[in-house]
Amino acid sequence: MSAWIVQQALDAGMMSLVFTNSSPALPVWGGREKLMGVSPLACGAPAGKEKPFILDMAPSIAARGKIYKAARRGEKIPADWALDGEGRQTEDPNRALEGVMLPMGGPKGSALAVMMDVFSGVLSGSAFAGHVTGPYDPSKPADVGHFLVAIKPDLFMGLDDFKERMDYLYQRVIGSEKMAGVDRIYYPGEIEQITHEERVKTGIPFVQAEIDSLNKEADKVGVEHLVVS
Repeated sequence: MSAWIVQQALDAGMMSLVFTNSSPALPVWGGREKLMGVSPLACGAPAGKEKPFILDMAPSIAARGKIYKAARRGEKIPADWALDGEGRQTEDPNRALEGVMLPMGGPKGSALAVMMDVFSGVLSGSAFAGHVTGPYDPSKPADVGHFLVAIKPDLFMGLDDFKERMDYLYQRVIGSEKMAGVDRIYYPGEIEQITHEERVKTGIPFVQAEIDSLNKEADKVGVEHLVVS
C-alpha cells in the first residue's frame, strides 16, 4: 500500500517519504511485548530512462502479510521470522500470529519502528505506543497515523538534471562488481516492478483456500465471485 502512494508521487515527478504506524506486533529490542507496528516505511525518487528508486519495507524481518499468507496456505515460515506466544522461535505461522514478529537487524529494525511511530503517530495526534487498533478488530476505530511528504526535485536543480543523476546512480548500482555466485544486482524496488509487469500479463497466482476466502467476502457484500482461469 505504501508503494502505491509512492508511485503516485513518482507519476507526478516527485520524490516521497511515506510512514505509517499500525497495531502492535513487534517488540522493541530486548523486549517481548507487542509494542510497535510492522507497517512498511517507503520512499521513492523518479528517474529518466532507468527504473525509479522505490523502497518499501517493514521494520520486521518479514512483513506480517507473509505470515498471514503462509497460514492461509498451510505453509511453514522460517524460524527466525517470529516468536510464538511463549517467546520461542516457531515455524508455525498461526503460532507466530499469537506471538511477536522479530525486527530486522535487531536494534536497527526496532529503532526504525520507533521512528515511524514518532513521525506518524506522536506528531499526527493519532494512537501510538501500542495503542493502534488492529485491522481485524471492528470494535473501535483504528486511530492509525500517517506521515506523507512529497518533494519536488526541481526546487533544488533542474528536473532533467536530477533524473540524469538518478539514471547514473541506477547504472552504478546494478553495474557494480558482483560477489561470487551472484548473477545480477537489482536496484531497490526493481524486483517488485518486474513481478508487477509479469502479474499484469499472466495474472495473480492464488491457492484454492484464498479463492474461497475472497468469494466468501464477495457473498457478504453481494458482488460476483473471483474469476479463475
